[in-house]
Amino acid sequence: MRLTFVNGSGKFDRMVIHRDGAIESLDCPKQGIIPHDMVHYAVEAVLHKRGFLSRVRDGEAAGFRMNAEAESDGVERLVEVLQGDAWSGGGSAPEDMLALYEVTCRARECAPLPVKSEDILAIRGRICELDAQWRALPVGAALDLEF
Repeated sequence: MRLTFVNGSGKFDRMVIHRDGAIESLDCPKQGIIPHDMVHYAVEAVLHKRGFLSRVRDGEAAGFRMNAEAESDGVERLVEVLQGDAWSGGGSAPEDMLALYEVTCRARECAPLPVKSEDILAIRGRICELDAQWRALPVGAALDLEF
């Protein structure tokens, strides 16, 4: 599956999903960092866990609401924590992020994934790489990622 993230000119960027000869497109609200679904890409690619993008790759429709699934829910909570870290400059201690992840999972009644500090650092490194590529794109340009 190929993901094409297009740097939009207004309030939205766009993610175009190319799979099995079909194309789906989703608006991604601009948030001052890489798009939310690009954070999913980093988390799922580094951890090899089933989240939103894995489910889409496996045939589910790319929608904002999906049925609950334990591993996917754990991925979503981790994406939220990493996204929050990126919004605040990306300097939170991995241990603090893991503690926040545990709290977030408990609050949402979701089993946390077995994530370690090294995993957080690896994901953060991938997010930083993607962020550098994303920021270098002019409006209207795209970044392609294979998933």
